[in-house]
Amino acid sequence: MFFQDLFWFLLWSFYFIAYLYVVIIIITDLFRDEKLNGWLKAVWIIALVFVPFLTALVYIIARGKGMAERSQSARGGVVPESDDYRPAASSTPADDIAKAKELLDAGTISQGEFDALKSKALGNQFFGA
Repeated sequence: MFFQDLFWFLLWSFYFIAYLYVVIIIITDLFRDEKLNGWLKAVWIIALVFVPFLTALVYIIARGKGMAERSQSARGGVVPESDDYRPAASSTPADDIAKAKELLDAGTISQGEFDALKSKALGNQFFGA
């Protein structure tokens, strides 16, 4: 008896949390929609309060495609994660080698460090990194 009650409690808790998630997404989408006037937004919210399950179902069926478009536009164009940290290729390998040579002549870096920077610059040329 205890496990049966626990099962039903967990099942209904899952349904309730899933429903709350859907309602929050619907309300977020309502306020994100600039084409819908305030009165229609109020009608949707009131319908969500008095006829919650049916309203959520109708909203997702009727406005689902628009929800996806508004959600995508709210993200503002996602940049791939690998491009976040990659510096822009603003210089050529010859420029990088010349800068390294200046550092070597100034005594800032050693000959070994210069060679490493030179090979890195030449490697970037051939591998496009």
